[in-house]
Amino acid sequence: MKKLVFILVVFFAITQSVNAQNNAKVYYVKLVEGALIKPNPIEEIVGESTKSGISVRIYPDITFQTIEGIGGAFNEIGGEALMSLSDEQQNDIMKNLFDKSASNFSVCRTAVGSSDFGIDAYSYSEVANDYKMKNFSIEREKTSVIPYIQMAYKYNPDIEIFASPWSPPGWMKESGLMDRGKEFPTKNVLKNDPKIYKAYALYFSKYVAAYANEGIKIDRIVVQNEQDINTNYPSCNIPPKQMGEFVINYLRPQFKKDNTPSEIWAGTFRTAKQLDGLEFVLNKTWREAVDGIGIQYTSSMQIENMRAVYPEIKLLHTEGICYGGKNSIKEAFSRFNEIASYINHGAPNFCYWNMILNETSSSGWGWRQNSLIKIDRKNKKVTYNPDYAVMALFGQFMRPGMKRVASASWYGDTITVADDKNVYLFIKNDSDKSKTFDVWLKDSQAKIVDIPAQTIAVVEVNYK
Repeated sequence: MKKLVFILVVFFAITQSVNAQNNAKVYYVKLVEGALIKPNPIEEIVGESTKSGISVRIYPDITFQTIEGIGGAFNEIGGEALMSLSDEQQNDIMKNLFDKSASNFSVCRTAVGSSDFGIDAYSYSEVANDYKMKNFSIEREKTSVIPYIQMAYKYNPDIEIFASPWSPPGWMKESGLMDRGKEFPTKNVLKNDPKIYKAYALYFSKYVAAYANEGIKIDRIVVQNEQDINTNYPSCNIPPKQMGEFVINYLRPQFKKDNTPSEIWAGTFRTAKQLDGLEFVLNKTWREAVDGIGIQYTSSMQIENMRAVYPEIKLLHTEGICYGGKNSIKEAFSRFNEIASYINHGAPNFCYWNMILNETSSSGWGWRQNSLIKIDRKNKKVTYNPDYAVMALFGQFMRPGMKRVASASWYGDTITVADDKNVYLFIKNDSDKSKTFDVWLKDSQAKIVDIPAQTIAVVEVNYK
């Protein structure tokens, strides 16, 4: 009798292992220097490995934050480049970025007025001392940014958009200028004047309403991009105290008065030279006045510190590393680590910066940055850069509503998320040899798989 029970237990264990392996799939994107990235870069691995591998153990029952999605930023230079193409080319690009069967971008950013990747500095209020915003206008963006966003809705009507200014209108600042903050750093600040604060709050409210009239819902306003810097492109230095008091005394009352539906978020905070984000969340009055905290270029240690002092904090990742326009394979592999740093430390999303740039990859202030897609406006040529492949993989398999789940491995950065049926393990192999991974769901072996060299992969395992 004991022998029969032992045989049945072994048979059951083998059956469970085989069933698990049959229900596991592996997808990857290959990043090889010099090789063109395809608009549909995700490939599937067929077959099992026969080797022993690096153990990764996943715990689907231990869950953390809910994933909101992956996305990127709309900007004027990208919109202008997109509009230079034929309708067919435009639709191909936007489908590849936003369709649920493709990259499935779902949380994206845009600028309130000019960003550093506007063609030049501009705002919606160009008439000085127009405190009532009688001359407020978004007309300039109706040929670039607005149609760019409207096309995204065509392929993902559930997209969520957050917006932040790089600078208030120049006349609201001590310098009188939106840009040239490096030349006038002590004056690259919002005027400390109730009339200015009231006008700026109205400016935000009118922006949300004007975009709504174009069929674009601004889900979140983030008060100021990188509020700690002075740059030659549009910027504004807004200390935590000024930001908190502006929201409490002016912006939130204006939104309430106008029934403005957008949430109000603090930031965007960095941790480059100072800890303004940590200072902000330490103040109970300020943090309770906002709906969450926007972060970019933020060390994982400081994210942990913010969560330690304010466990209920709501985070929004607002911008990925921009690099310098090389669009290299090495940088694309580094993107994996960057995404892991934010997701594994509690951010519910990851937002790439420039989704599209033109053939120069350059800003209106003459500096180059990476992008997912490059458009040669003269020759109508579209190039998908290495970062696109990485973001497409994450967008397809890290979807809104999933939960981050616990996992353990000595290998290094991995990310694990789950829906109600499957877990998804993201792995990077930037070596020149394939690597074998032995994936477990707690105590049950799920999949042994060879991950090819120079790839980023996701292992999909059914656990229910």
